[in-house]
Amino acid sequence: MRKTTILQLSAIAALVLVAIALGAPRQQPRPPLQQDPPVPAGDGRPIDLVIALDTSNSMDGLIDSARQKVWDVVNVLGQARPKPALRVGLISYGNTGYDARAGWVRKDADLTADLDGIYGKLFALRTMGGDEYVARAVKVATEEMQWSQNPDALRMVFVAGNEPANQDPIVPVDEAVAKAREKGIFVNTIYCGQDGAVEARLWQQVATLGGGRYAAIDQNSAVAVATPLDGELARLSVELNKTYVGYGAGGQAGLANQAAQDANASSLGAAVAATRAAAKSKVVYDNSTWDLVDVFKRAPSKAVAKPSAALPPEMAAMSEKDRTAFLDGKAKERETIQKQIDELSVKREQMVKEIRAKKAGPKALDDALDGAIRQEAGAKGFKF
Repeated sequence: MRKTTILQLSAIAALVLVAIALGAPRQQPRPPLQQDPPVPAGDGRPIDLVIALDTSNSMDGLIDSARQKVWDVVNVLGQARPKPALRVGLISYGNTGYDARAGWVRKDADLTADLDGIYGKLFALRTMGGDEYVARAVKVATEEMQWSQNPDALRMVFVAGNEPANQDPIVPVDEAVAKAREKGIFVNTIYCGQDGAVEARLWQQVATLGGGRYAAIDQNSAVAVATPLDGELARLSVELNKTYVGYGAGGQAGLANQAAQDANASSLGAAVAATRAAAKSKVVYDNSTWDLVDVFKRAPSKAVAKPSAALPPEMAAMSEKDRTAFLDGKAKERETIQKQIDELSVKREQMVKEIRAKKAGPKALDDALDGAIRQEAGAKGFKF
């Protein structure tokens, strides 16, 4: 009888502790980031990619890796055929600065074609200790992202972290993954640790259930490889910016943010700036929501018919004929620079492969993303 009473008391105590943990934040949560409206992708077959990053105390290396390697991923997707229309979403989790009632998960950005905006949010992430609920991150990705409804769309979630994947006391991870699969979403997992660790098996099981791929990485090994071509690519990136023509309410902000993300990439080294330059030459780097040249390439008549109040001063007084000539000149100038960037990027990519082949190291974040993307894109009919 005494034994039964102790067990009952232990169970009650455990339930009370869980209720306290879920009902009240461990500290005053930060105010949520201002959510930008989703930006639609351009024409092409949709690729929706959501990245969910563990932002607990031990994950600084993972976030740094994402900042260094995200443009490598964009470059891979930019090579896909048929023409892709890329959108990226960002989720962070495992951070005690977030709302406890949401499972310490935050949707930082809905799926958007605004890649500069996503990069800025990556740089805004900060780590703070916490419980890492993988299931809750998958649930938020599945239910709160505005996924493409195109039946030919490629939909992917990548969840990266280093704690057991079944920690969530409210949402079973297999249930969360099953709901993602019902929506045609591949769930991929990236375990930040040794492949032989006990936790690694759980991450592998989640990927199997999600129809995706599992990878174990060293979160601190994502060292960007420098080459002699990096300086010239950085120079061309600056020249490319001069071909952008901001319009409307977001024009100046778009131009400023483009330059800000160039600076963020450069702060991580010339190699990261070079991969960003390469990404800016790809079709998936589309800024038609604020750049008149991208609008002109898609719909010339729409671009030149913009009201004068929405145009920069140098265009406001132009006739439609002069606007056409001006934008056509900018578009051709951009194509010339992008071609130069592409040619250098091909050479640079070969250099990087040779350097990495000579200096083999542990698998890094971009290796994990690259393999899964190619496999799942191939299953949806994309070729590289």
